[in-house]
Amino acid sequence: MPDLSRILFLDIETVSSQPSYEELDEAFKALWKHKASYLLRKQEDELAEEELGDSYEDKAGIFAEFGRIVCISVGILHKDESEQWQLRLKSFASENEVELLEQFKALLDKHYADTRNTGLCGHNIKEFDIPYICRRMWVNQMPLPAALDLSGKKPWETQHLIDTLEMWKFGDRKNYTSLKLLAALFGIPSPKNDIDGSEVGRVFWQEKDLQRIARYCEKDVLATVQLYLKYHFLPMLEEEQIVRV
Repeated sequence: MPDLSRILFLDIETVSSQPSYEELDEAFKALWKHKASYLLRKQEDELAEEELGDSYEDKAGIFAEFGRIVCISVGILHKDESEQWQLRLKSFASENEVELLEQFKALLDKHYADTRNTGLCGHNIKEFDIPYICRRMWVNQMPLPAALDLSGKKPWETQHLIDTLEMWKFGDRKNYTSLKLLAALFGIPSPKNDIDGSEVGRVFWQEKDLQRIARYCEKDVLATVQLYLKYHFLPMLEEEQIVRV
């Protein structure tokens, strides 16, 4: 594993590409109907408009083909003058997906291009965050930064991707364990959130409150950092060690 100061901890928040199913064009309505048929385990001709609308609102954001990224939050550990660890939290949040992806890409290109001594860490990062970011970069016709250019790479060439879920599994592929559950299990303080993941779409499309989403995303980054420290038998960070940029 790279030095703690060379790891970028991250989390993303995603929403549906349009505010509602009704606002999709006809081609994507048909494509979502096909997707919803699989998700709801029903024949396409059995799906009611209400089911299509509800399923789109609930599920579209988790698929890169039907959703988009509205926030990428990152955390970086560094030592202060007294040699105490501090965590700097920063969010790239925008209604313009290209803008936030370009900002995130610039960070990776500048500081995390050498994957031999740097790392990217997140919870379920290998199955969700990283593939989603890469797919949305391709959709927006952006070249992938070196840290995300994984095509054709062997497993030992992607060891810079550090997944706290994978670490917990110890090779067990049967179950998913949420970050929330692991935080509770390891005694990581969980600040009261005013929203959860299922509400991000509503907060974005109806309330148009990106800062609220960014704060929620940063809390998941903080929980990931604390969990990673616990995995390595290191003390957790106190509130005074956390800086929000």
